[in-house]
Amino acid sequence: MQLIVNGEALENDATTLAALLAALDYEGDWLATAVNSDLVHKANRAEFLLSEGDRIEILSPMQGG
Repeated sequence: MQLIVNGEALENDATTLAALLAALDYEGDWLATAVNSDLVHKANRAEFLLSEGDRIEILSPMQGG
């Protein structure tokens, strides 16, 4: 299915947000996720079904100074 992840077009077979995160090697409890501008809490990612054309934002903290 065609998705937009962090502004980039992506073809992926994941059907849930959790599966997409795993396929893209995003791990950890510190991630923030949104689909079509709606926040998706960690507890809901495994059940959150993705649809063709969804816009997913994956945010992770960065270190620096």
